[in-house]
Amino acid sequence: MRKPVVEYKDFRLSRIREPQYRHLLYLIGWPIYFMLYFLTENLIPLEACTPIWCPLDDVIPFCEWFVIPYVGWYLLIVGSLWYLARYNPKQFENLMKFIIVTQTVAMAVYILFPNRQDLRPLAFERKNILTWIVSLLYSADTSTGVCPSLHVAYSIGIASTFLKEKTVSKLTRILITLFCISVCLSVSFIKQHSVVDIVAALPVCLLAEWIAFGKSYWRRGERE
Repeated sequence: MRKPVVEYKDFRLSRIREPQYRHLLYLIGWPIYFMLYFLTENLIPLEACTPIWCPLDDVIPFCEWFVIPYVGWYLLIVGSLWYLARYNPKQFENLMKFIIVTQTVAMAVYILFPNRQDLRPLAFERKNILTWIVSLLYSADTSTGVCPSLHVAYSIGIASTFLKEKTVSKLTRILITLFCISVCLSVSFIKQHSVVDIVAALPVCLLAEWIAFGKSYWRRGERE
C-alpha cells in the first residue's frame, strides 16, 4: 500500500500554517459557502425566484435509481479531498481552488439572479426505499438556488482532477469519471435540476479549470 505524502497523526490546528499542512487552509472555503448557502436559502423568498425550465426537462422521466449517484456525490467529495490531502497536497489545493471558484460564481448568481425549479413530481408512481430517500432530499433541500448546478460543477472538478492524477490507476480514473458523469445525469432524473442548470455549470467549470489548473498543469504539459 502506498505511503501517504502527509501524515496527520501529529496535526494540530495551531500547526496549519506549517508547510506540510498549509494546503488545509483552503478548507476555509467550506464554512464560508455554508454560511452563504444558509442566507440565500432563508432570506430569498420563493416568489422572488425565476423558474428555470426547458422542453427537454419534460422529456426526461423521473427515475429514482439515480438517487444513488446523487447521494454518493457527498461521499465522492469527502473521499476525493481525503485522498488528495494525504497523497497529493498540490492537487488537493487545485481541487479546492476549483470548488471555491464554482461556489463563488454560483452564490453570486443565486443572489443577483434568484432562481428555482418546479420540476419535482407531486407524488411518486412507486413507493420504495429509493423514492423515500428522494422525498427526504426534497424536504431537506429547497428547490431554490439551482442554476448553475453545484452537483455538476463539483463532479466535473473531481473528474478533471483525477484524470490528471498519476497516483491512481487508469481504471480508477475511468471509474471516477464515469461516476461523475452519472452524478451529472442524476440531477435531472430525480428532478433536482433542469437541464439548463447542467449546461450553465459548464462555463463556470471552464473558468474554474483555468484558475485551478491553467497556469500549473496545462503549461507544464506543454513544456513536457
